[in-house]
Amino acid sequence: MQLAALARRAKRVGIRRPNCQARYVPRLPERLLIAPQDLRTSDPTIAQDIYAGLFVFAGQVENCEAQSPFLIRAPSTEWLHELHGFRWLRHLRASDASLSRSNARVLVEDWISNSSKLPAEAWALPVVANRVFAWLNNSPIILQNADHDIYRSFLRALYLQVRYLRASNAGMPDNAQRLHVLMAELAGWLCLSGKERYARSASKKLVAELDAQILPDGGHVSRNPQVIVSILLDLLPLRQTFLSRDMVPPDGINRAIERMMPMLRFFRHPSGDFGRFNGSGATPADQLATILAYDDTRGAPVSNATFSGYQRIQAEQTVILMDTGHCPPLEQSVQAHAGTLSFELSVGTSAFVINCGAPSSRHAGWRELARSTAAHSTLTVQDHSTCSIGPNPFDLGGRPLLCEATKVISERAMDQAQETVHASHDGYGPLFGIQHDRQLWMTIDGRRLDGRDQLQSIGHGIKKGKDSFAIRFHLHPSVQMEKADDGELIYLGLSSGEIWKFASQEIEPSIEDSVFLSDIHGIQPTKQLVLYGHASHVPTIHWHFERVAYA
Repeated sequence: MQLAALARRAKRVGIRRPNCQARYVPRLPERLLIAPQDLRTSDPTIAQDIYAGLFVFAGQVENCEAQSPFLIRAPSTEWLHELHGFRWLRHLRASDASLSRSNARVLVEDWISNSSKLPAEAWALPVVANRVFAWLNNSPIILQNADHDIYRSFLRALYLQVRYLRASNAGMPDNAQRLHVLMAELAGWLCLSGKERYARSASKKLVAELDAQILPDGGHVSRNPQVIVSILLDLLPLRQTFLSRDMVPPDGINRAIERMMPMLRFFRHPSGDFGRFNGSGATPADQLATILAYDDTRGAPVSNATFSGYQRIQAEQTVILMDTGHCPPLEQSVQAHAGTLSFELSVGTSAFVINCGAPSSRHAGWRELARSTAAHSTLTVQDHSTCSIGPNPFDLGGRPLLCEATKVISERAMDQAQETVHASHDGYGPLFGIQHDRQLWMTIDGRRLDGRDQLQSIGHGIKKGKDSFAIRFHLHPSVQMEKADDGELIYLGLSSGEIWKFASQEIEPSIEDSVFLSDIHGIQPTKQLVLYGHASHVPTIHWHFERVAYA
């Protein structure tokens, strides 16, 4: 892997960021042909803040007043990336105020005139890709009433950035950011006149990358459900751009979209929430709804996503999503979580059992906790995660996940009464001599979920004094709890008004504090049910959730 990182760096040697203020650029396109659609929703009230000099990104506010926002000292790297990515231009486009819309051109001109003074982070390839997409999407308002000089200046800066993406993408790690950069490059060539040859070349590279990163069941190789959303937000308009140019979209783009669309429904709970696995955070409900409007089939989701490593059980309005997969490849794992055999449970519109999820960028200090096994509804041994978070010596843009498990096995079965998922992993084998085996049964009416967790001896056997375990069930903040007088039953009230109960045959459950990290409004306090024990004394634990009253 170190050799791969060195090879990537070698490919970037000699590639300099472009001079966007250059007066002469060879082979400059004559004009911009088309403005692709932006599927992201917009908020015109944000346009008012921007016009007033208030830039709110990554949960941080900067009042730029009479200063250029591009020259001030950024409060964080995330804030800087959002500013220079220009995705916020869509809010200016949505504003009815002519001053807010004309402000788009002023800010783009300001960026171009100061481009030689910008920090290196403004030229990170994912940031450049966002900027190219944003300038293309919003070119109608940027160029509205623009004179010839402004038009040519904008065209030069855009063209130079598309060329920069083309020259630099070979030096990127093989992850979702590389895919994003290739899509931005292709969008640029399609929208600029006289660049059809480059568009054909970029199409081939993009299709090859889609084939490599989009798995046969439609999941992404990173195993992060939200990556599918971010890819489709740009890939769907890219396909439409081909059609608008009277060009046939490559089959590889159509195949990738057709594979990914059903996976959106796979990861979606009836409540509308997305499964919180491997870096997935707050559900982008508006973006998800927009993308699903493009799904012509609208069929039932698959139940067994073998290639992605997930299982789904749905009985009536009760849904279980379960992580039964391996750790992603190292270059794809910088957002991955150590949540092997964790599950989420929802009942109709009510979220129930959850994983803590990934925090937003404004709560970056919680990211490592979010990636731990203890932040997931699964079993931990000796308060240890199934995977460790490694250093970042490989230029991956984050810390990769180093997985201990060499074997993760899953199977499912169904009969007239219930549906079953049975899975196991050996991630605790090297340190503790323990294999975790989990089996879930859901009745066909969705009224009861039974679970069995087993800790089996493997290798040289369970290590003495290192066999304590905790089985955690993190609950959504909307769930209310009350413990029965005998301590053995816990009653759970869902937001819909339904009452469920939880019990374990072998261990009295504890109620402890937890946090919901992926709420759209920020981190929220919540509760968790925990079963504590020792594998040498209680190697098999049975537990169940059962509905006892309807709303």
